[in-house]
This record gives sequence, C-alpha cells and structure tokens, in this order.
Amino acid sequence: MPRPEPFVGTAGWTVPRTVRDRFPAGGSGLERYAGVLRAVEINSTFYRPHRPETFVRWRESTPPHFRFSVKLPRALTHEARLQGCEAGLDAFLRELGGLEDKLGPLLVQLPPSLVFDAAVAGDFFGALRRRTAGPVVCEPRHASWFAGDGDALLARHRIARAAADPARSPAAMSPGGWPGLAYWRLHGSPRMYYSAYAEHELAALARAIAANPAGERWCIFDNTASGAAAANGLALKGILDRALA
Repeated sequence: MPRPEPFVGTAGWTVPRTVRDRFPAGGSGLERYAGVLRAVEINSTFYRPHRPETFVRWRESTPPHFRFSVKLPRALTHEARLQGCEAGLDAFLRELGGLEDKLGPLLVQLPPSLVFDAAVAGDFFGALRRRTAGPVVCEPRHASWFAGDGDALLARHRIARAAADPARSPAAMSPGGWPGLAYWRLHGSPRMYYSAYAEHELAALARAIAANPAGERWCIFDNTASGAAAANGLALKGILDRALA
C-alpha cells in the first residue's frame, strides 16, 4: 500500500500578494489557503489560548484531507521549561478537541537555552503521552539534545525530532527521535524568517522527504516575514507531486 503523500504547508495561512493568483479567490483566508495546500502549522497557540469554538470553525473551514499541526504554549515550554505542566497540558488538549480528526502533530519547540535533562524531559513527555497517543514532534535547540541520549529518550516516548534549518547542530539537519513521523521546519537561511529557499535547495529537500521511510511526513516553511513561505511551499509541493505521480 502506498504511503500517504507528504503534508506541505506554512506556519500560519497568510496568502501573500505575490502568489495570490495561485489560490482560490473566494472564501476566508484559511479556506483559500486550504484550497491548495493540505496542511498548516498553528503558531498562535504558542502565545495565547484559543476558545474551543475557534478550532471547530477552523476544522469546518477546511476539506476532509486537511490537517493542522499545533504548537504548544510557551507557558509550558519556555516559562515552565517542561516542569509541572500537567494542568497546562490538560487545558491545552481540551482546547484542541474541536479539530477532531484534522489534528496533526503537536509541536514542542524548546528554548535555545534549555539543556537536555533526562529526568525533566522524561517526566514531561511521559505526562504528554498519558494524555494523547497522537503524533508529537519536538524541536530542541540546545546542542546537548543532539548527543545521542536525547534522541533515544524521544524515541522511547514515540516523539519525533524535527529537522530544522538553520541547524544548531549537524544532527539537527535530519529528522530524529521516533522514526514513525518525519517533520521538517524551514525557518529561512541565512536570514531566519526572511530568506527564501532556492530551487536546488527545494529539490534536495524533496529528495530527502521522498526517501524518508516514515509513515507520516511533514514539511513546514516558517520563513513568513518576507512572504517567502507560501511560494516555497507551493514550489516544494509541485516537485513532490511530480516525483510521486
């Protein structure tokens, strides 16, 4: 049985003017976006809670094949630094209930200063796993997470490790942790959040995604500040569509 096609999207569903003609003209911003790309990463949950009805509206605005990945609140990852998060996890997961079967991976992005601590990480991901069996991806940003023990701990909890660009360690360039999910986050390089990716970089990325054996594969462009993310997402989707046809 062929694997599902990769999920390609951007952080947020803004459709820049430069590519507006490649999306449907009618409907809300999310409806137009979801008419072409089949996944999006919700980053606004990092900054503030959302009403459950908001997630219901987003679910109902998108086609059946569409999926949302959702970023955990900074209150858990950056302020609490993964400690004492049980009540916060409960509240966050209750909010997401309205997405139902359109909920994709939960994204746990860690602060660059958060050193790998096996006891703290184990307690946090254990608490998360007791609450959800769905896909989870972690983007650690301190070098200590890439020394070997970090990936092993993530794999034990069925947590994938994101491949991130720019990479803070050579190991960060490729997906790690649990191998059932592969997730790429492209922030823009050399200028984070601004730089667009060239055609040859997207072609190499497409080859890596196609070759990865994970049952579920995601690629999210976070170089949104200059509007490059949507164009890069469309270009990568086109390359993958042709390769998988």
